[in-house]
Amino acid sequence: MPLPFLSGLRVIDLGQYLPGPYAAQMLADLGAEVVKVEPPSGDPLRQMGPTDADGTTAAYKLLNAGKTVIRLNLKDDGDRGAFERLIAGADALVESYRPGVLDKLGVGHARLRALNPRLVHASLSGWGSSGPYARRAGHDLNYMAVGGGLDSSGTPDRPSISHPPVADFASAQQAALAVVAALFGRQRSGEGCFLDLSIMETVLGWQGFNLTADARGEVPARGEALLSGGAACYRIYRTADGRFATLSALEAKFWQGFCEAVGRPDWIARQADPLPQAALIAELDALFASRCLADWKALLDPVDCCFEALPTLTEMPDHPHIAARGQIRVTPGPEPLVETLMGLRVNGGTPPERAPLRESTAAAVLAAWT
Repeated sequence: MPLPFLSGLRVIDLGQYLPGPYAAQMLADLGAEVVKVEPPSGDPLRQMGPTDADGTTAAYKLLNAGKTVIRLNLKDDGDRGAFERLIAGADALVESYRPGVLDKLGVGHARLRALNPRLVHASLSGWGSSGPYARRAGHDLNYMAVGGGLDSSGTPDRPSISHPPVADFASAQQAALAVVAALFGRQRSGEGCFLDLSIMETVLGWQGFNLTADARGEVPARGEALLSGGAACYRIYRTADGRFATLSALEAKFWQGFCEAVGRPDWIARQADPLPQAALIAELDALFASRCLADWKALLDPVDCCFEALPTLTEMPDHPHIAARGQIRVTPGPEPLVETLMGLRVNGGTPPERAPLRESTAAAVLAAWT
C-alpha cells in the first residue's frame, strides 16, 4: 500500500513525458489520490520508444503506476468543463507545459485560482515562467548544459551525458517537495499558491561550490578535480576482465586501508600529491587491470576502504544489499516490468507499494469525488 501521509489529498497530474509524471507519482507513493489527465491522443510517452504488445511503452507504465488515467480534450468546451470541475475538487495540480499553454486553453493560473483558491498549482517547465528562455524548447541535456551540470563533468576532451536523465528526475523530486511544503503551508493560511519550478534551475541550484570556485579562479580543468577524476583515491578503474570497480577512499583511514590491503603502503603518503594525480592514477590503473573483478571483490570487500564493484543492470536486482532492502519489484511475464519503488521505509516497514495504472473516465472520477 502507499504510505498514508497524503491520504485524502487529490492531485491532478497534467504532466507528460518524465518530470511532471514522476513528481505526481511520488505524491501517489506518499498516499495522495492522483488522477492523470491526458489529451485524447494520450501522453506522447506512451509511444516514445519500443512498445509492448499492447502498444504502450514500459517507461509510460512505470512512470504512471499508482494513478488513475483519464483523457480530456481541453480545447473542447465540454471536456474543459469537466476538467474545471476536477480542479474545483482537487488539492494540487502538477503540470509541465511551456508557460502560456494553459492560458491559451482557457485554464491559466488566474482561472484555476478563481475555480479553487485552495489549489496548489505546480508548474514544472524547462526554464521557468519568465526570462528570455521561458518558451524555448529543451530536454534534459539542454537543462544540464545551461544549469552547470555538464561543464565540470566528464573527461578533459569533452563533457559526458548522464543517464538516467538527472535534471528530469531531480526536478521532479524538487517539485514533489515543493507541493508537499505548499500543502503544509495551506493548513496555516487556508490559501493555495502558484509554484514556478524550472528543470534547469534545479541543476543550477547545485552549482554554488563550482561557481564560487570559478569566481576565485580555483576551478580545475574538467576531470581533474578531487571528485571529478583528478584524485587516484576517487576513481573508476577497469579490471582484467573488462569490468569496473569504484574506489572512493577520500578519508585518510580508508586510503590507508586500501593501500595496505593491496600491498602498497608506499602509496599512503601520496594521497596528498597535487591534482591531477596522473602518475599515481596510472599506477592504480595498472594495478586494477592485473586482476579480474571477482578477485578484487574477494580481496577488498572485507576491507573498510570504500571499494565497490560496479554491477551491471542485470546483476543489480540480485545484489545482496539491494535484494535485502526490497526496493525492486519485478512483474514477470513475456514483457516483464522491473519497478523501483520509493526508497523510503517508515517505522521498519517496506517501501510503499504501487498499484498498476488504471484507465478511467472524468465522469467516474467526478462521481467518486462528490
